[in-house]
Amino acid sequence: MSLGDGPLKGITTQHLSKGFDVLVVESNVSSFLWPRWGLEQGAQVLQLLESESFSKRPLVVHAFSIGGYTFAQLLVHVAKDTQRYIDLINRVRGQIYDSLVVGSLEHMAIGVSKTLFPRFEHLVKYTSLLYFDVFKRQTKDYFNASIDVFRNTPLTCPALYYFCDNDILCDPEAIQKLLEYWKGRGIPVTGKNWEESVHAAHLRAHPQEYLSVLELFLCSLNLLPLKVKM
Repeated sequence: MSLGDGPLKGITTQHLSKGFDVLVVESNVSSFLWPRWGLEQGAQVLQLLESESFSKRPLVVHAFSIGGYTFAQLLVHVAKDTQRYIDLINRVRGQIYDSLVVGSLEHMAIGVSKTLFPRFEHLVKYTSLLYFDVFKRQTKDYFNASIDVFRNTPLTCPALYYFCDNDILCDPEAIQKLLEYWKGRGIPVTGKNWEESVHAAHLRAHPQEYLSVLELFLCSLNLLPLKVKM
């Protein structure tokens, strides 16, 4: 399952070449800015993964950028009743996060302003922060809840993180702390970090390294791709 706004076509081709079936879930900024929409999308994906076509299939999650946030919103629903979703939890065999948007809201506001509106960077930054303050109950409170669920994820399967030091949408120190926290919880974690790369485009910037790490990770999961059942 691939989520996010990264190079989905390229990574989908890679997974298909390995014999995996791929479900693509596209994320958008509106679901991030108004978390209730993100929760609704997460519930829809969760319902699909429990449908007859998917209910017996092992899963590997590959999330790009805010796709990690979309998956976190799915986990919010799962965390409310882990016993109900225990089969789904056990079916997720691996989790891959590419350019996870993580850090303070101010850090993310700076990243959004520089990426989407560089000419109006300061205006967009302060407007975004004002928006989060005014609609705290509809934004910040939801963000904090989803961050807490993601940090204490009910999933304990191996995880792979791709990130870089110069990503304006991601705080590498926050990623490192998260990786150490997960390791402390007993989750097998692999991190691939570059000093310089491009947000959600590490596959294009470093194709050989990216695919080498990805193949080793997938092989470690000991998954035999299932034939198409749909």
